[in-house]
Amino acid sequence: MAGKKTTKKKSATATIANNKSARHNYFVEDSFEAGLVLEGWEVKSLREGRIQLKESHISIQRGEAWLQGAHISALTSASTHIIPNAIRSRKLLLHRQELNKLIGNVERKGYTLVPLSVYWKNGHIKLSLGLAKGKKLHDKRATAKDRDWQREKSRIMKQTR
Repeated sequence: MAGKKTTKKKSATATIANNKSARHNYFVEDSFEAGLVLEGWEVKSLREGRIQLKESHISIQRGEAWLQGAHISALTSASTHIIPNAIRSRKLLLHRQELNKLIGNVERKGYTLVPLSVYWKNGHIKLSLGLAKGKKLHDKRATAKDRDWQREKSRIMKQTR
């Protein structure tokens, strides 16, 4: 008897979570991809999509990048012999050349590192981080105005067809 192969269904998107407020509050000039050092219970929680990036940020300490303030809530079925810490600092895995570039831009040019999204890539969890400058209030208003104009322009073009 030949056994049947069971195939897992892939989700429609590999994105676990997006940080929508990052693009609202910052001009993102460049983005990088980094790996995350996680514990087993955190990976299980991420499979369920239980992460919040809204209040998180990236800091550089002793030549290493750390994700701080990201909230990964533990599953109720997590193991009883561990004590999950939902907002612990998590190390980011970057190449030394990328890390040196980020350190130089943050310390010398006044940029900020913001997490943009968490997603799956080839079975690994990756974090997209952005090298960004902060927006002022008038910049946020101008961005909203441009977005509204683009939406209105597309409506007008659709009606004329």
